Amino acid sequence: MRRSIMSLSLAALMLLIWPATALAATQPRLGTATSFAVLAAAGITNSGTTTITGDVGTYPTPAETGFASVTILSGTNHAADAVTQGARVDEVTAYNDLANQTPCTVLSGGALDGRNLVPGCYKFSSAAILNVDNTLTLSGFGVYVFQIGSDLTIGNTTTVNLINGALACGVYWQVTGSATIGTATPNFVGTLIAGSSISVNTNAVWTGRALAGALAPSGAVTLLGNTITRPPALCSSLPTTGGTGGTVLPGNTGVPLELRGQFPWLLLIGIGAGLGATAMGISSRRRRRRNA
Repeated sequence: MRRSIMSLSLAALMLLIWPATALAATQPRLGTATSFAVLAAAGITNSGTTTITGDVGTYPTPAETGFASVTILSGTNHAADAVTQGARVDEVTAYNDLANQTPCTVLSGGALDGRNLVPGCYKFSSAAILNVDNTLTLSGFGVYVFQIGSDLTIGNTTTVNLINGALACGVYWQVTGSATIGTATPNFVGTLIAGSSISVNTNAVWTGRALAGALAPSGAVTLLGNTITRPPALCSSLPTTGGTGGTVLPGNTGVPLELRGQFPWLLLIGIGAGLGATAMGISSRRRRRRNA
């Protein structure tokens, strides 16, 4: 009986600690793209007074329009030089790292409005939108990965709210198509890597990175009097794809699926392990009685 209790307790302990240690999203390998706040394939167009903190570049199309009104802080305009070319290669690697993370919790309905999410990987099979005046809340220190199957629209005057230790350096958006950041958005956050283009509308404020053209050489960045501030390099204490930085954890859902209304595989595994341990204990006790 003592062995049965010990085995059952061990199974229960494994069930409890598994969610905390085994499932977490991972940061992508940004490489030399880490220092960039704005990076494009087909040029960068600006209209209005824009402030960018971090490096800037575009390749293979070197065109930069309206940069007389752009102030670059703590960074360099690399245009289409070798640094930008290398960063574009690393951008594609990071895009693939994000796109290939599994499993992801599938979010239905296409809307981010009013959601309160914990660290993990989230997927929209097609387009996604944060509608006008709405808020998306990210709660807790960790990595947040959003896989968007088509276009992403962040509506006018919307907010991405970080609470309970969530940081901009841990938020990543993989957008298969194009992304639009709405007018007067006061607080969009995260590194956004778009397969195609990125448009940032008038007076939007963004803490993160606008990296366009991961899939299409026509991917451009359009700015309209914005403030874009590159976050620090990767969050050093969080896991990164490939095992660099932080503690490498398998999987990437942040919170187990059984806690999000999905099929309770881990719960069933724990119950099965407990029943198996109990059965072994009973069998062992019967053998001892027969041999007594």
